Amino acid sequence: MASSRQKFTFERLRRFELTEGKSQEFLWDSDVTMLACRATKGTKAFIFQSVFLGKTLRMTIGKISDWKIDDARTEARRLQMLIDTGIDPRVAKAEKIAAVESQQAESRRGKVMFSTAWEEYLKELKTGISAKTKRPYSPRYLADHIRLSDRGGKARKVGDGLTIAAPLACFLDLPLSEITPVLITEWLTKERQTRPTVTANSYRILRTFLKWVEDHKQFQRIIPVDLTQDRNVRKMVPVSASKADDCLQKEQLKSWFTEVIRLSNPVISTYLQVLLLTGARREEIASLRWTDIDFKWSSMRIKDKVEGERIIPLTPYVSTILAELARTSKSDVSEDRWVFTSNSKSGKIVEPRKAHNQALEQANLPHISLHGLRRSFGTLSEWVEVPTGVVAQIMGHKPSALAEKHYRRRPLDLLRKWHEKIETWILKQAEINKKTNVDLR
Repeated sequence: MASSRQKFTFERLRRFELTEGKSQEFLWDSDVTMLACRATKGTKAFIFQSVFLGKTLRMTIGKISDWKIDDARTEARRLQMLIDTGIDPRVAKAEKIAAVESQQAESRRGKVMFSTAWEEYLKELKTGISAKTKRPYSPRYLADHIRLSDRGGKARKVGDGLTIAAPLACFLDLPLSEITPVLITEWLTKERQTRPTVTANSYRILRTFLKWVEDHKQFQRIIPVDLTQDRNVRKMVPVSASKADDCLQKEQLKSWFTEVIRLSNPVISTYLQVLLLTGARREEIASLRWTDIDFKWSSMRIKDKVEGERIIPLTPYVSTILAELARTSKSDVSEDRWVFTSNSKSGKIVEPRKAHNQALEQANLPHISLHGLRRSFGTLSEWVEVPTGVVAQIMGHKPSALAEKHYRRRPLDLLRKWHEKIETWILKQAEINKKTNVDLR
């Protein structure tokens, strides 16, 4: 209860002190009866006290050093008016604070840059697990994100001049809140004119990133929900280049092998042939080390983006050309070194496309991408009537059918039977009859 009630003045409040031995003491205002000055050890503050729903309600208004007496009286009257209208002043205060904090948070979110969220996204890709494969994201997947958001302006590795900005680079310096369907539509309209396939790939990466932004607590509600599902956006997404022609036909094999074998660089020549005859991904073959190749038991260990690792047969011709490469490069096959070396920073082959394109031009063949060689393996194997599951296991495709996924994991010897049939048929079409005895055991 109140210890005294007097009309508040500056001097009275200054003289009001806590009695020794007490933890708190009150001086009540005679003008506004629900206003008091509470003295505790080391401080004095205005407080409001009333009754709400039959219970005592007490709230601190503020320190007497911060509030004028008349302002404190006005605040006490306002709080009493809330009670008189059935509103709990404590709830009203909490709601007001929450509204201000929410407004401040919205303001901060509106200033978040695309590049800030993008860097967080890349960090998650480096350490996170793919929801699709349940495995860590592959280095190649991360590298694609970095490559397609590169700002450019760097010296070209091949030729003169500087690199140009990648498609996603234009978003980096924009606030996330400015990423709208209209902006993405305009971006697609511009980029698809000069690099449609790269733009299509960039859009898929952007779409996944924006979905991540929607679900990320730190960035929620900055961009519209399902932004990339806007009809005008989807209408402008370029169709990737047709894959139907990105494949060697059996009639083209002779010309292709002739010119690839003639390449002056034996590393690239061997790499391209192995790529075609194994159906592996370009980076899987580029990352081969001599310790991954078992010449004695005719097997090859490949780092697989789906399974993590797979063992495939080392077929006779592939074994022979790899052995020749080892002798040419004076490599010790027992050492853990790159099979396909180059002068790149990593030491392994990085960019064989230029040499491949030259071979295609000399052979008078249409453009075939490096991934097209992998696609060629799958297509050409149909001529030998190889079971689909066998080809998928050799190439490292994710099993699709239930039976393939759970029961059909074929042993290496069975894979070898079919893989050698594929190789023999391809070499026959290419009119290659080469000795395949390997003496690196």
